[in-house]
Amino acid sequence: MISALNRLVDLVEESLTGDFDVKDVARTLGTTEYHLRRMFSSLAGMPLSEYVRRRRMTVAAADVIRGEEDLLSVAVRHGYGSTEAFGRAFRTVHGVGPGEVRRAGGPLRTQPQLRFRLTVEGSERMDTRIVDHPEFRLVGHAAPVSLVHHGINPHIQQHITALPTQEHLRLKALGDTEPAGLLAVSDDLDPDRAEGSELTYLHGVAVSPDTPVPGGLDIIEVPAGRWVVIRTAGPHPQTLQKTWATTATEWFPSNPWRLRPGPEIVAVLEHTNDFSTATCELWLPVEPA
Repeated sequence: MISALNRLVDLVEESLTGDFDVKDVARTLGTTEYHLRRMFSSLAGMPLSEYVRRRRMTVAAADVIRGEEDLLSVAVRHGYGSTEAFGRAFRTVHGVGPGEVRRAGGPLRTQPQLRFRLTVEGSERMDTRIVDHPEFRLVGHAAPVSLVHHGINPHIQQHITALPTQEHLRLKALGDTEPAGLLAVSDDLDPDRAEGSELTYLHGVAVSPDTPVPGGLDIIEVPAGRWVVIRTAGPHPQTLQKTWATTATEWFPSNPWRLRPGPEIVAVLEHTNDFSTATCELWLPVEPA
């Protein structure tokens, strides 16, 4: 995966003034667009689309400062059909417009070319298992929320606390298959996992396909497939979020699996009364790499 990501960075450099099709790149590298985007964003700390834009605007800034061409010619060469669209992208990266940079020479926010390196760590043992799971359903109460990378997600917290206590008990009694217990389900995730991107969050349980589902509940159909199940224990949600990051830096590069599209599920097995500490299982949909 590390070599694939470095080849991806090289291909970005070759496409800074042309089209860049990440789906074709993923196929060339023998992986999927979904997995490639997810691993890149986890390790680089930014979505692939953001990195491409930053690199293009870094190179474009040199053309702007040289002043050998008008701004429209610079814009077109870097993939923009108008100076307005180019100016918006330029300002997003550098904080100022290209006209000001041409006059003053800056300020500029340069994005260096990334290079991924494997650091041997493995100091923390990961308690994992691979599960072949038949099709099942996730049922409960769903809501659109914004993705938060660190700490408690206030949108999810608000969604859960709005449900009456008896509803949690009713849902828990309905579950009849793994993952067990009340579940935190993230679906329709942006492959880049950009902070603030929208996803569907469901608070509910897993049931067999033939289990009767009461009215008024949202349903996510989950086809049969393989899952990596990672057990975590410690301060919540910090331990869970740290473990998710570790899967990208340690587990996936060390194992012959890759992510596939599908919901990501957290089963809370045990917790303190205030949820400050919890034992969880993180279910991630995978396929052979």
